[in-house]
Amino acid sequence: MNEVEQNMANWGASLFQSIPVGGLIARNAVAYKWKSLYRVWMLRELALWREYDLMVQSYALHQQGHVLGARILLRSGFETLATLTYLNLLMKQVLDGQLNFHLFGEKTALLLLGSRNNEVMPSAVNILTVLGKCDKRYPGLMKLYEDLSESAHPNYEGMMGGYATTNYDEYETTFSNRWMELHGDRHLDAMMLCMGTFHHEYDDVWPELLEKVEKWVEARDAELEATKDDPLSR
Repeated sequence: MNEVEQNMANWGASLFQSIPVGGLIARNAVAYKWKSLYRVWMLRELALWREYDLMVQSYALHQQGHVLGARILLRSGFETLATLTYLNLLMKQVLDGQLNFHLFGEKTALLLLGSRNNEVMPSAVNILTVLGKCDKRYPGLMKLYEDLSESAHPNYEGMMGGYATTNYDEYETTFSNRWMELHGDRHLDAMMLCMGTFHHEYDDVWPELLEKVEKWVEARDAELEATKDDPLSR
């Protein structure tokens, strides 16, 4: 079992099966009066379920030689990583006094419930905005995402680069599937980068921030109750 397979096996064994509200209330009854704290848990675990699913499928396609599909799924994996990272950045902003807690609650609702094709749901957060915020924490993330996006789109790299070779001396273009030749040997390294960074945000950054936010909310509960219906507090 290589490192990618071992990581996926570990993730698959650690997926949350449920989040009992009663357990959160028992953890901190004051903090979990606020729905945003419940959404923070939901977003974290949904992100892991999605990241695990994407990585399993990306790896399977790569092993079968279907590198274009593997890269498109990896691109979605980096979007999912960015979403979790963005959530952690928002929590840090609350603690630093840079983001109003009630506005934080609205942002968590958008991350969890945002949609592009359901008029009943709020409008989804633009993933490029999220990636841009996260690129400041992990410089180069946006560049890697853009490289994967070039493969996903039917432009030069997605069409000509992926399926054609031109012999300019003979004035002849030859068609073939070149994705493994172009990207196959680097795909697993990119997967490990995505998975390793996700693991850090999930297992190291998020738990520490959550505990601090719980205590922060508990200490300011009366103030938050008094301002929750005041739009000027945002």
